[in-house]
Amino acid sequence: MARLKTHDEALRLKLINRAAATVFDRGTAALSLRRLAADVKTSTTAVYSLFGNKAGLLDSLYREAARLFVARLATVDSSDDPAADVIRLGKAYREYALANPHLYAIMFADRTVDYEPTLERRNEVGETIQPLVDAVVRGQAAGQFKDGSPDVIALSCWGAAHGLVSLELSGNEPPGLDIGDAYEATLRAVVSGWRRG
Repeated sequence: MARLKTHDEALRLKLINRAAATVFDRGTAALSLRRLAADVKTSTTAVYSLFGNKAGLLDSLYREAARLFVARLATVDSSDDPAADVIRLGKAYREYALANPHLYAIMFADRTVDYEPTLERRNEVGETIQPLVDAVVRGQAAGQFKDGSPDVIALSCWGAAHGLVSLELSGNEPPGLDIGDAYEATLRAVVSGWRRG
């Protein structure tokens, strides 16, 4: 009879999600592999087998956050209206962050994470802007956007999305204002500023 594999992908994801929630709520210092194993009702052997050590777990958190973010952005299909695609990518950015605030924080916002990603990991996250750059390039070719660096145009759109999402997730929205109500209008205004003509 074959041995039951207990250190599988489902357990790995369960551990990653629990660890990300712990880091999000209480910072990296609160992350204990022994406590994590107990929270998920598995052994510390399983945690060490899957991640090696705490640094390996944090690296896996970072990779999983980037992987899911890329997957979410990839659901935005290119259309014959690249400017609209830029707005839809911005909306997907926010949807990912709101659905996965703990993973979003690992990649972009959490200063309590005692983890320095490798150059390879930073490049992986850096590549998440590529669908936006591609949409801007298509928009320039279609005459929708001004000439100039597509990276700069994409970065300004990304920065607006990131800023609003960060305010929303941190609970630092100005009193009486709702980021959800202003989000798409802001994206449209930024895109409009880069329109040709």
